[in-house]
Amino acid sequence: MAATKSDIAKNEIEGLSFEDALAQLEKIVAQLESGNAALEDSISLYERGTALKAHCETRLKAAEAKVEKITLSAGGEATGTQPLDVE
Repeated sequence: MAATKSDIAKNEIEGLSFEDALAQLEKIVAQLESGNAALEDSISLYERGTALKAHCETRLKAAEAKVEKITLSAGGEATGTQPLDVE
């Protein structure tokens, strides 16, 4: 079965770093705020922006969970990290 356009876009977004996704999201917001995009383009931009926002939120939650897994010794020194189980 062939991948749909939305599947391809979703896979492309999942491969982005947080910083790259955020930069794309900022560009989309600027385009939408300018009011220069046609209606159909605005809808497509909005859909991509929503997917990028969700991706950024997922990346942030994973980073937050990883930071919380850092273990501390009795003296407050970081002793290492524990494996992160995101799912």
